[in-house]
Amino acid sequence: QVHLVESGGGLVQAGGSLRLSCLASGRINSMNPMGWYRQAPGKQREWLARITGGGSTDYADSVKGRFTISRDNAKNTVYLQMNSLKPEDTAVYYCKIPGYGSTGSLLDYWGQGIQVTVSS
Repeated sequence: QVHLVESGGGLVQAGGSLRLSCLASGRINSMNPMGWYRQAPGKQREWLARITGGGSTDYADSVKGRFTISRDNAKNTVYLQMNSLKPEDTAVYYCKIPGYGSTGSLLDYWGQGIQVTVSS
């Protein structure tokens, strides 16, 4: 089993910054990609960023140039640095990390979600 705990969300003014963290415990493989998603009220969950085990990154156009994903494999943690935040970034943010379930199968695990609110 894998357990993910997110932290770092909150309320920030437009133009401000926040850094989200997602700490994983359990059977994960540091070579698997990790990602961040978000879901705004009334909208579908949106992919934001991905980082491979080797550190290559990819971003959605909506956050490219403003958000940075990183990981610390020694700490089993993935981060999302969010700069130049806009009111439309308001959403619940989720990390997703693959891990091994009780049967040994590789599964996607999700964090509990953390609220980010950007005021205008």
